[in-house]
Amino acid sequence: MDYKLVFAALETVCEDNISLSCGHSDLPYGAVANRLVTCMKQIQEHGRALEPVVSSFTAVYHHYDFDAQTPGNGYRTLVKVLQSCLLHIIHKGRYIASNYNGAFFRADHNVSEMEAYCRALCQLRALLHLAQRLINDNDCGQLYTKQDRDLSSRFVQEYSSMHKACFYGRCLGFQFSPTLRPFLQTVVISMISYGERYGKQQSGLGMAALSLLTSGKYVIDPELRGAAFERITQNLDLQFWKSFWNLTESGVITGFNRIVSNPVQVNFTLTVPPVPLCLPLASDPSLSVTVSPPVAHWGPGPVHMRLISFELREGQDSEELLTFSRTDPPPITASHLPWVQKQPHSPWLLIHFHGGGFVSQTSKSHENYLRNFSKELSVPVLSVDYSLSPEAPYPRALEECFYAYCWALKNCHLLGSTAERVCLAGDSAGGNLCITVSMKAISSGVRVPDGIMAAYPATLLTTDASPSRLLTLIDPLLPLSVLTKCINAYAGAESQTVQPAEGSSSLSSLGRDTALLLTELTQGASNWIQSFLDPMRSPGGAHSWSSSHRRSQSSETHRTSPHSSTPNSGDHMVYPQDFEPLRSECLAFVRPTSSPIIRNPFVSPLLAPNNLLRGLPPVHIVASALDALLDDSVMFSKKLRDMGQPVSLTVVEDLPHGFLSLSQLAKETEIATEICVARMKEIFQQEHPIHPLHKRPRPEETNPSG
Repeated sequence: MDYKLVFAALETVCEDNISLSCGHSDLPYGAVANRLVTCMKQIQEHGRALEPVVSSFTAVYHHYDFDAQTPGNGYRTLVKVLQSCLLHIIHKGRYIASNYNGAFFRADHNVSEMEAYCRALCQLRALLHLAQRLINDNDCGQLYTKQDRDLSSRFVQEYSSMHKACFYGRCLGFQFSPTLRPFLQTVVISMISYGERYGKQQSGLGMAALSLLTSGKYVIDPELRGAAFERITQNLDLQFWKSFWNLTESGVITGFNRIVSNPVQVNFTLTVPPVPLCLPLASDPSLSVTVSPPVAHWGPGPVHMRLISFELREGQDSEELLTFSRTDPPPITASHLPWVQKQPHSPWLLIHFHGGGFVSQTSKSHENYLRNFSKELSVPVLSVDYSLSPEAPYPRALEECFYAYCWALKNCHLLGSTAERVCLAGDSAGGNLCITVSMKAISSGVRVPDGIMAAYPATLLTTDASPSRLLTLIDPLLPLSVLTKCINAYAGAESQTVQPAEGSSSLSSLGRDTALLLTELTQGASNWIQSFLDPMRSPGGAHSWSSSHRRSQSSETHRTSPHSSTPNSGDHMVYPQDFEPLRSECLAFVRPTSSPIIRNPFVSPLLAPNNLLRGLPPVHIVASALDALLDDSVMFSKKLRDMGQPVSLTVVEDLPHGFLSLSQLAKETEIATEICVARMKEIFQQEHPIHPLHKRPRPEETNPSG
């Protein structure tokens, strides 16, 4: 939509509501009407100030795209998010103007919603101002601040002090697809309830009862929900996030995922012992290279993996493979069923590295879409359960993933594949590992994969400022304070390196949390159903808001004043005259990512010299326009393209970071997942002769002692 039309409609809506509330002395609602007038005047002021700013961005932001066919970068996204906020305001303003005198009009509720979006608009105005600083200070086409470390640190300071609760209450997820907003509300309420219990020793029944009470109050009081979520994201430690994210691996959740995802005939875990591997040298297959097992931090240790296959294939039920099984007794395979016909080896093999910020989750968390990958591509999937930070910081995860890749090349016949084509796939942190494993294959002299499919990968593990990183201020799934905790953990800045106990699992502590999570999911589902029954009802309900609004309004009034004092106000950015963003009463502590490890090219491949990236296979990146890591994908794709490396970038709309794990929640996530499948299919079906370096020796040609 033309931004000029949006701002014109905003001006009209503001004038209509101001005239309605001021023009008739006999109108009801008194103080509420005064609040509406004040709010609409503030929105009007923000709109008039923002229109020339948006005009300046739309004139130049195409210079930052990957190419003319792929519009997408952080500057575009900020304008898109702003327009989304303005459209919500216009829609609500028109509703108020049309129904103000209606018998069933809920004045306090509707004005409270308008005030919430006014606060969000104020903060978005601040983000656009910060983005202006970036676009002025950086070279044309450059999305990251590479030289000005002071500018990046000032952005971190701004994040730490700026008010964020408005984006987690009534405005929660306004920028995303509408079908995902009930899910986001469920996640936020679950996280708050879990955070309130975090570290407390209570019985399962007592914790479930407390969960029910806390969930209810956060459903009916969106202001309280926003403040509580802001407090959690700013203050709780990394162990909280690890334990919360790992709830996705509880038996109930994974059981549900298995019900809604495709059934598979092979799905079991493997433990590969740490023995050296002997592989053909890529430059001369008559020679060999020895790949050592992972040794970082605590010495040689086994590597854990999961094999998933929609169809049972040759080798997958072999005694040799079952000796690696982590279950005792070994799993009963589908080959024992009389109606199952064993298929021959697939010429393809998909090796997967899961996301989770390098600190959480396993292949089990991502099993729902891996099952679908296996069916859609008719390919065995080997997903690697690498060791997690902070207990296992860099380079342990990379060593384990590279070793698993080499083991799979050598033993593909056991996995049901001949490995004529090998594709690496991963999301977020897993996308980073796909790229760095390929870099390690190049530097080690072993065969490189035939292609990479990386979904929303992290290619720059720093807090360097970029326009898309500004989205961490409003994103409930990827706040900057959490992102930096994950980065510091992987870099070893929060290292708690210990050798993992034999056979230990992150799932052992999850049983007591299952009932609690179900409670929150039930509450969220109930609210979702209610939203369909009453479309005009906001996510927070219609009642019990006035007291909470008055509490928040009094504090917001203090923070809105451009002359109000804030802690360390001299450290803040300089904003235009008579404007200052809202400041938080709960300051975030964001530990700077100062470790030199984060600039290691095998940690941040965007910083890798060309000689380390030259020779990468075709890289297909699927990113989201609303993801804080969007600029990682755009800049890395540009770097590869400028080197002459084969690369493609697809930017999907209206979806958050982590959309692969949400593939069954909305039509938009299904389409995005289908794009990922199509990219992998391109890798497997690419028409080029099999180079001798890419041919794996037959099992009888390999060194049996390998």
